[in-house]
Amino acid sequence: MRSGAVRVLVGLAITVSLAGCTQAPTDDPTSAAPEPTRTAPAPAVTLLPDASAEENKPFFDQVNAATAENPDAGGRDFIDALVAAGFDKATMEVTKDATTLGARAESIQFSVRWSDGCLIGQFGPAVDGYHSTVQPVLGGDRCLIGETRAIDW
Repeated sequence: MRSGAVRVLVGLAITVSLAGCTQAPTDDPTSAAPEPTRTAPAPAVTLLPDASAEENKPFFDQVNAATAENPDAGGRDFIDALVAAGFDKATMEVTKDATTLGARAESIQFSVRWSDGCLIGQFGPAVDGYHSTVQPVLGGDRCLIGETRAIDW
């Protein structure tokens, strides 16, 4: 019985001494947190006078998204921002900011007629913010259906 106990003790001593000889774990590069990648800022978009309406939509959206940061922005705010950005006021249309009963409109629409289409924006709580589209020019060189207001400022 004594030889069995000696064998167990010798086996245990060998196991402990071998465990001390194993290499310490190294940092596994696959488990390390990845370095955050830095992306270059998106290039600024600009008005492209000789390009299509579709090609100018990113710039139209950039101007209008900045205006839409003001939740109280009205039609004049969008028109003024578009004019300041280089769009031609003579080619624009805008709907009224108020209903026939004098309440604030739930959404407004505004547009810029382009050579091959219409850049149309819509903004207000009823449509959950700002949205845009490019559509064909309607009869009479118009972009918006229905009643619009004069842009006389």
